[in-house]
Amino acid sequence: MHSWNLDDMPDLSGRTAVVTGANSGIGAVTALALARSGARTLLACRDPERGRRALEAVRRAAPRSDARLVRLDLADLASVAEAADAVAKEADGRLDLLVNNAGVMALPLLRTADGFEMQFGTNHLGHFALTLRLLPLLGVTGPARVVTLSSLGHRIGRIDLGNLDAARGYSKWGAYAQSKLANLLFTAELDRRARASGRDLLALAAHPGLAATELGQAGPLLSGRTWAAKLERASRLYTQPASAGALPTLYAATLPDAPGGSYYGPRHLGETRGAPGPARRSGRARDRNMARALWEESARLTGLDADPV
Repeated sequence: MHSWNLDDMPDLSGRTAVVTGANSGIGAVTALALARSGARTLLACRDPERGRRALEAVRRAAPRSDARLVRLDLADLASVAEAADAVAKEADGRLDLLVNNAGVMALPLLRTADGFEMQFGTNHLGHFALTLRLLPLLGVTGPARVVTLSSLGHRIGRIDLGNLDAARGYSKWGAYAQSKLANLLFTAELDRRARASGRDLLALAAHPGLAATELGQAGPLLSGRTWAAKLERASRLYTQPASAGALPTLYAATLPDAPGGSYYGPRHLGETRGAPGPARRSGRARDRNMARALWEESARLTGLDADPV
């Protein structure tokens, strides 16, 4: 059976794509693949210098591509608004693909510029605000997609609407899992609202399995020499490079006739590695009532219209 790979990507000439967190890891691989396929590719990056280096790398590897840089700090809603305005100018009023890729993982309790818990504020609220601000460009002149990255970690996640700011206790892994569950609930609700409005927009999600990226190095699950050695052996067995971890994202972004609301990930070893295919989501990720409630609360927290679609 044929396994989907980069050679299966269609020609994307005439399309415009935005990739958040495109300066490293899965985001960098995704941006380069889209650029090589002909898409005008906007690299949305927080750090200007790292973003510049990533842009130069894309232009070296794909010299005929139209790659551009947009500054975006998902942990600052003012920066999100400025980035959306910059995308509108660079995209000439049309956006065909938004890849919500950037993220942070397993941080100590930190706050965004707007006072949100950092992982929820960056991984979910920042992308929520960016997507809503870019909706006027998506699915207006042709079919468009929003692909949001989740994680295997969503399966242990729970949404606590009464403690999204971590005022009543904080677990760095619990907060990460909550943010990744929020990514899936956001995808489901965005797709539902797009269908209800008749907009030509699909919302899909993907996860990279266990990929060896900077995000994966944010903090070890275990400590001590014995456990560290076990973790290192497990990493060699189960992790895959960013080039493979990006395949589910690109699959969701370009697969013809992909159903809205779909979720993709690696197919092998418990979805930790391998070629992309349909992924399993937890029961909590299929909770329509929670998806709706989270959407409404996210709109309130970001000060955006809850029903702009």
